[in-house]
Amino acid sequence: MNNTVTTSPETSPAAAYGLETLRFDEEAEAKRIGDTIRRYLVSNKRKGIVLGVSGGIDSSVVAALAVKALGPERVFALHMPEQESSEDTIGFSTKLTDSLGIRSALEDISPVLVGLGAYQRRDDAIRRVVPRYGPGWKSKIVLPSVVDSDAYRLFSVVVEDPYGVQSAHRLTSEAYLEIVAATNFKQRARKALEYFHADRLNYAVAGTPNRLEYDQGFFVKLGDGAADVKPIAHLYKSQVYRMAAHLGVPEEIQARPSTTDTYSLEQSQEEFYFSLPYERMDLCLYGLNNGVPTAEVAEATGLTVEQVERVYRDIEQKRRTTAYLHAAPELLDEESLNIKVN
Repeated sequence: MNNTVTTSPETSPAAAYGLETLRFDEEAEAKRIGDTIRRYLVSNKRKGIVLGVSGGIDSSVVAALAVKALGPERVFALHMPEQESSEDTIGFSTKLTDSLGIRSALEDISPVLVGLGAYQRRDDAIRRVVPRYGPGWKSKIVLPSVVDSDAYRLFSVVVEDPYGVQSAHRLTSEAYLEIVAATNFKQRARKALEYFHADRLNYAVAGTPNRLEYDQGFFVKLGDGAADVKPIAHLYKSQVYRMAAHLGVPEEIQARPSTTDTYSLEQSQEEFYFSLPYERMDLCLYGLNNGVPTAEVAEATGLTVEQVERVYRDIEQKRRTTAYLHAAPELLDEESLNIKVN
């Protein structure tokens, strides 16, 4: 897919900078994305699209784009909650599938995660820093904001005991890595189910990352990072919201805050991974990508020039550290393995 979204001439990087810079022709872009989806299916002899829906803005927009491109009868959605999912998740995802008129199936992944030891492995890792952590407790991991300091940022785990009392604890590298490794089971279990249904229907799997997530490596390798086609990976999050409004995604979903819906405590994407709310991150990422003067980015985002430069350094650091997630498998003799299809 061509990753250039056509914007209006007056919103070039040299123009007055702000969220209007990311304005684009939603109908033209929806058509272009639809053409790409249809072309992929024809080239790979697939009949339709499977995707997981969480009731969040990204999966909702991908589902709506697939329906616009193919019709509702060729789109199949999966609701895949687990025991720590938000109570609202199924309500939002069902509202979406009902509004689009698409077939869907409910797949509770909790038994799979229990079988893999996902919850137990995570809790064991938390107990390395919070020995009393146990049944009835909740948790999430958080990262300090990059705009406040140049100091090296370390993850902490926030725990809540059965009485609702919260406390934060600095994580060791080993505990952090094990917590993330255990929670990554959730994304990989969901992807396995998506491919099961794709295989039985002879459909392709659609991924749902937006440009911020794709660029910054906010996905699990061979989990939500795995897909046959990623229709919105070139769209900034602000543009995804514009597309949602254009496609008529239910207003309740458009108004829903973006969360990870991964940990038992409610957690925003900003406190877990991104430096800023998505509107500001979009402008910083676009500014860095397009050479917009830092002073203009600072004025548009309400940050200081120094803070914008910190965000830029964080963007570049995340690109370096997550390059592995984008990398294809290493082949010893790639040229001889190049399979030509006539």
